[in-house]
Amino acid sequence: MLGNFLLVGQQVVVLFILMIIGIIANRTHLLSKEAVSGMTNVVLYFVTPCVILNSFQREAKPELVSGLLETGALAILIHLLAIFFASIIFNPKKDDEANNRIYRFATVFSNCGFMSLPIDEALLGDIGVFYGAVFVAVFNVVLWTWGLVTMSGNIKEISIRKIFVNPGVLGTVFGIIIFALGIKFPLIIAEPISFLASLNTPVPMIIIGYYIGNLTLKNFTQDKKQYVSIALRLIIVPVIAILIMALLKTDKTIIAICTIAAGAPTATVTAMFATRFNRNAELGAGMVSVATLLSLVTIPVLVALVQLI
Repeated sequence: MLGNFLLVGQQVVVLFILMIIGIIANRTHLLSKEAVSGMTNVVLYFVTPCVILNSFQREAKPELVSGLLETGALAILIHLLAIFFASIIFNPKKDDEANNRIYRFATVFSNCGFMSLPIDEALLGDIGVFYGAVFVAVFNVVLWTWGLVTMSGNIKEISIRKIFVNPGVLGTVFGIIIFALGIKFPLIIAEPISFLASLNTPVPMIIIGYYIGNLTLKNFTQDKKQYVSIALRLIIVPVIAILIMALLKTDKTIIAICTIAAGAPTATVTAMFATRFNRNAELGAGMVSVATLLSLVTIPVLVALVQLI
């Protein structure tokens, strides 16, 4: 296990070095909050869809189609598993209902776009992004349904447009279409897509590093209950998912991709939704940063565990 841990850990260290640039940029004020927000939008609306489209430029073999369907089904199962634990442990009828909404949200939603796809690409190449994109699409559907109601407290916030008209879902849908039809982009289109896709690792890591740079001692001590949610997000849900996938005799590549997504830290959208719906935004942002820092240890352990199966 030590060798597996060190191999994956090396890849995570590479990503952490990129995060350090974000931390330095934060501390030296080379990046502002507004600049990072703009970078986030560039990644969300341009880079991530290009990464997904790039990964779907391959021959539509039956085993790949089967793998896509299997990954989608497992992504749904993992989200349902997380919702089950979040709903029981952070019951809305218990005390501190307002913060419980954030705990439930943070337990269910991982940073499977910003954090998982770069790790998938680093460890597994294009095939990692190919399958990982399906997990991101499921994430977005759950986010704009269950997640929206959980954080807002209002089922009327749900709309078909929000569920399906977003970069993660649209990128995956278009990717699947070009994959199924065997469409190959001409060089004049393929090159810009490839250039934008190449930004998928460095830019998100710098953004994550920027948010880690906001960490203070207060974030670690302000609410001990946050660690229950973080433990569910980083350890309990992904370990149970690994066991289920092993029992189902899932392909090891798909197990690794789903594990990385299931074990990714709390999604940055936790802080964004908390701000939008007047929840405890400071708690949400703190949980994102603390979970991200701790995930630098837990993700290599999880992937090493997958390699032992």
